[in-house]
Amino acid sequence: MDKPLPRRATTVSTDRAGGAERTRNPWWDNTRFLSALLIVILHTGGSILAREDVLHSFHIATWAFRVPAFVMLAGVFSNAGPLGPRSLRTLLQSIVLPALVFSLLYSLEKYWLGNEFTVHVAQLPWTLWFLMSLFFWRLLLPLVVQLRHPLLVTTGLALAVGYVEEFGLAFSASRTLVYLPLFYLGWRIGQGFLSTWFTSRWSLFVAVAGILASCTVGGLWHRDIKGNWLSTRHPYSVADPLGLEWAWVIRLLVLASAAALVLCLLRLMPRRRLPLITTLGAGGFTIYLLHPLVILPVRELGWISRVNTPVEIVGLVLCAVLLTVVLGSPPVRHLVRPLTRPSTGWLFAPVTPVTPVTPTAPDAPGPQQPERVPAHVPPVPEPARTP
Repeated sequence: MDKPLPRRATTVSTDRAGGAERTRNPWWDNTRFLSALLIVILHTGGSILAREDVLHSFHIATWAFRVPAFVMLAGVFSNAGPLGPRSLRTLLQSIVLPALVFSLLYSLEKYWLGNEFTVHVAQLPWTLWFLMSLFFWRLLLPLVVQLRHPLLVTTGLALAVGYVEEFGLAFSASRTLVYLPLFYLGWRIGQGFLSTWFTSRWSLFVAVAGILASCTVGGLWHRDIKGNWLSTRHPYSVADPLGLEWAWVIRLLVLASAAALVLCLLRLMPRRRLPLITTLGAGGFTIYLLHPLVILPVRELGWISRVNTPVEIVGLVLCAVLLTVVLGSPPVRHLVRPLTRPSTGWLFAPVTPVTPVTPTAPDAPGPQQPERVPAHVPPVPEPARTP
């Protein structure tokens, strides 16, 4: 039987208040930092991606280590149990409210930059689609795990949704269904699935080969890979190389390669605590939420579009690395915590503990109630005594 992979380390430390505090597992935080760093780098250079071969090649080579890795990590830390009141409140506090808050901040920043103020409801701006999809993934997971063949069914949905034009950007419907197999696979990994892969010696060489293959494809054929194949936001097109009838094959290959490459990344990621990286990785969610607000004005003012020399590209990447370090630092995480995890005390009524009641048989008297004879039942006469 597969042994569940640790989501938290078993070592226990003591916080300043004197209470027990479980430390985080460095393996997941190291992976989260790398994925967040790659996302920031590509979003920083996104406006010049089409014209700069080195950035476009980097984009294709590392695609699976960004969004697909984030999706699978989200699945690792998800709970497939029934969605009770506490779970629903957690979803609201950690996903819904941050999505609304940062959507409003994005609209205000766009307005400050001279654009029309827009309220985003059905289609959240820029990177916030991930939070909307994450909300639906959490809601769907308890149902998905009850299926007889969850991975097969979710993959079938991911491939079929490309033929339905109504599933697009609204409510992140297309991405939610397309990435659902990766989210479920991440949950299975958290439950111990493929534990042999993460511990075997042979898998180490396969993982290295997988990473090198991704870099080779990104370096040699990055211009041949279409962006809509990887974005999964839009339905299939007749312009696809295999035609509309066989367009699902391309999506299947994209999903399979994404899952395989994320497994390679996890196999090679150190499980020990790394200086600075592990600490910053704990703030991966904060980095993801904050970096668009910093990049947007720099991009809109035209500063990024002026970058066109190798030295300037290197400087742009270094600025993205510095931005990732700053946003993931503990002081910044503590400062913006009211935005990334807003308080819900003003919204919900206090939870009233319910005293469990011991069930009794339908015809049996209560535990402290004497047995009573109904008034309409005549008393049973005593039997006659024998003289």
